[in-house]
Amino acid sequence: MYAGFQTRGARADLPLVSTAADESDLSPLVRRGRPRVAPPGAAVLLRAALAFMTFAAIGALAIPAMAEPGLQQGETQKTQPRLRGDVTARGDILVLADLVEGAPDRLAARPLFRAPALGATGTIQTRRIVEAAAALGIAGLETGGRMQIAVQRAARRLGPPELEAALKRGLESGYGLDPRSVAVRFDGDGPTLLAPVDLAGQAAALDLTYDPRSRRVSGLVSLGERQASLRVSGVVIELREVAVLTRALNRGDPVREGDLVVERRPREAVASDAQAGAATVLGEVAQHALPAGTVLRVSDTALPELVARGESVTIVYETASVSLSMRGLANEAGRIGAVVNVVNVASKKVLQATVIGPGRVSVGPGPVAQQAAAAPQVQATASLR
Repeated sequence: MYAGFQTRGARADLPLVSTAADESDLSPLVRRGRPRVAPPGAAVLLRAALAFMTFAAIGALAIPAMAEPGLQQGETQKTQPRLRGDVTARGDILVLADLVEGAPDRLAARPLFRAPALGATGTIQTRRIVEAAAALGIAGLETGGRMQIAVQRAARRLGPPELEAALKRGLESGYGLDPRSVAVRFDGDGPTLLAPVDLAGQAAALDLTYDPRSRRVSGLVSLGERQASLRVSGVVIELREVAVLTRALNRGDPVREGDLVVERRPREAVASDAQAGAATVLGEVAQHALPAGTVLRVSDTALPELVARGESVTIVYETASVSLSMRGLANEAGRIGAVVNVVNVASKKVLQATVIGPGRVSVGPGPVAQQAAAAPQVQATASLR
């Protein structure tokens, strides 16, 4: 499947092995008839007896030496080499231990195949592994009935977030841009830099170029000493902070703490009157239905109405030395600071008053601070005519 899996020069070194189940492709053995000979004489029998005694003595001495190899052979049978399942390659080369479980230590690091490209997956036919193992002297490799195995090449993946962070660090050091207030929109699909898994460290943007007028940026994102690199390009986008609703609000619902989060959005994608923060919106009420995820605009919320139309209110008149109050009736609703028309219940006169609190309006100069701590203050209830 992948050209990288071809064994360079290995197949020429493999011994001749049958590819048929019954070994019918091997040359058959030729049996020859026994020649007829005359019966041996006495001298021949004597020499044969001496040779037999000599070989018997040599065999007796060799039995202790053969005991230990026999034990090793028994141990090898207990750990019969067998084919591994699908494997993950961490380097360029697949060695015997990567493919065969229980391989001898002296052969474990013997290279067999080339791994696929970074992040890619390939296959190796089982017979090729069996042939390569047989060439190293490993016979009877257990395959478990597998016809092929899959090999995946491990890789460290750096996606758009890591690549963008590298470009933003370069823009900050080279062009003075605040990385918190900009984002990079890459050309085409999201780029991905593949690197060896053992290549650690932070990516850096090299050969960075930026045009402030077109906001085009390009650079070579590299790991290590250019051991893995990828050239990327895109557009720098200016961001701004906006308040975003985390839950839906109905008309008249107050905005409470936890209902908003501050996010950075592209400036071109949000309205010019978008709320810049959450602090100024807390306590206000929704002016219409707002779904979750809405970027709040100034007109979406307002202070709650402290005076309702037709509501009985207290009309106050305050100066530094005088404080008067009377009952009134609001002709219109109003929020804090709003000017509304109210009717003096006693005189039936319509007055313009400023909403100063829930059910309270002020007429005249409005509330003022005490100008002298000892100044006497007169409080009364009267009708303003």
